[in-house]
Amino acid sequence: MSTNIKTIEVRGLSKRFGSDHVLRGVDFNVCKGEVVVIMGPSGSGKTTLLRSLNFLETPDEGTVTVCGIEVHCPGLRKPSRDTQKRIRAIRQRSAMVFQSFNLFPHMTALQNIMEGPVSVKGVSRGQAAERGMRLLDQVGLSAKANEYPGRLSGGQKQRVAIARALAMEPEVILFDEPTSALDPALREDVLVVMRDLAKRGMTMLIVTHEVRFARDVADRIVFMDGGLVVENSSPQEFFGGASSRVRQFLNLIET
Repeated sequence: MSTNIKTIEVRGLSKRFGSDHVLRGVDFNVCKGEVVVIMGPSGSGKTTLLRSLNFLETPDEGTVTVCGIEVHCPGLRKPSRDTQKRIRAIRQRSAMVFQSFNLFPHMTALQNIMEGPVSVKGVSRGQAAERGMRLLDQVGLSAKANEYPGRLSGGQKQRVAIARALAMEPEVILFDEPTSALDPALREDVLVVMRDLAKRGMTMLIVTHEVRFARDVADRIVFMDGGLVVENSSPQEFFGGASSRVRQFLNLIET
């Protein structure tokens, strides 16, 4: 159940890569408990926006506020100690799930999940292992605790990655096309886990082309094109009264 408390607030966010103006003054917000899906054509700025929220990319202009922690983006090339502290705090209170999983290949599934709480939060290995097993059970992989990533399917790796994100007890999870690297037969296992997180009230911002998931689970859909937010509406409004640009995009991804 979403509230009016803003977990993410972005104002005037801009980012250039050389002469390529990828984000052109983006404004939007995500409230606590909301599931917001970002859709749009390739090159529209979706992933850059997501990566800017935890400063894996360095925005040029604008303001990012995550979990009440505000960072003014001008000056990030030489951030002050206070800005560095704020970025660390944002990273501790949010988590990101990548399309390429990014698991440590030399660690078992359980060890991958334990690593963050032990090394970043100072949780004891015993406590981390206990919570890790609970999370593996939550994503349906308790039997794979001692398997290495090389012995897991793509869908299993992504579910471990989600469990790893949850192990940090984040207030918001950012998903960057979490099913795009998976065969169709494996996607649903990951989407089931994400649907469960939505039911549990997890705040999520998701870049995806999964239309059915967006229809069923999203509270809002943000449509980006040319580095701008051009639509920001409910799934009913988005799919029912879509603009010609949105209809053209949906026709492409649904064929």
